[in-house]
Amino acid sequence: MDGNGRWAKRRLLPRIAGHRKGIEAAKTVVRAAGDLGVEVLTLYAFSTENWRRPADEVSDLMGLLRHFIVSDLDELAANGVRLRIIGEYNALQPDLVDLIDQAVSRTAPNNKTTLVIALNYGSQAEIVRAARRLAEQVRDGVIESSDIDEQMMESALDTAGLPPPDLLIRTSGEQRLSNFLMWQAAYAELMFVDTLWPDFGKAELAAALEDYAARERRFGGL
Repeated sequence: MDGNGRWAKRRLLPRIAGHRKGIEAAKTVVRAAGDLGVEVLTLYAFSTENWRRPADEVSDLMGLLRHFIVSDLDELAANGVRLRIIGEYNALQPDLVDLIDQAVSRTAPNNKTTLVIALNYGSQAEIVRAARRLAEQVRDGVIESSDIDEQMMESALDTAGLPPPDLLIRTSGEQRLSNFLMWQAAYAELMFVDTLWPDFGKAELAAALEDYAARERRFGGL
C-alpha cells in the first residue's frame, strides 16, 4: 500500500493526512474484497524497515492502527472477516499487542474473508525465523534434516495454513517486492499500478482482478 506520503505532498498536507486517507482506502478495499469474492486479502501495513522513519511518523502510524482496530472491529466481525497477523507484532507496545490479540481471537470463527495484516513484517526475517524453528526441531530430534522440504518450510512460515497469493498488487508505480512474501509469491502474478494507495478503491481492485483473470498461469509448465 504505497503512496500515502506522495498523496499528501501533492495536496500540501502533512504525511499523517496521507496515512489517514490510506486507512480509509484500506477499509474500502477490505469491503470490496468481500463483495468481489476475494477469500484472502493481505495488506502490508508496517515493515521491519519502517522503523527507520522519523519517530513521530511511526507513532502516528501506530495510533492509526490502534484506532482502526477499536473503531472497525465490530464491522469486520459483523461482515464475517477473520483477522490474522503476520510479522513480529509482539514487539509493538503491550497495549497495542493486547488489542490485536483480542481482535484476532474475536474474529477467529469467521470464514467469509481472511484479512491478513503484515505488521512489523519482513520476508527475509520471516524466512530466518522459519529456518531457526526447523533447525531447533532437528536439534531436538523431532525431525531429520533430510525431512525438510518445501511443504515443511511453508508450515514454519508466518503464513502457515494460508494459500499462496495469486496476485500481488503494488501501488504508486513502484516496481519491487520490498521484502514482502518473497517465498509465498514465487508464482504470484505481479501487478504494478500508478494509482497512489489513498486513491485505490473498489473500481481499481475490480480492474486488477479482471486483468488477473485474463492471464494464463502455467506454473513452469506448458
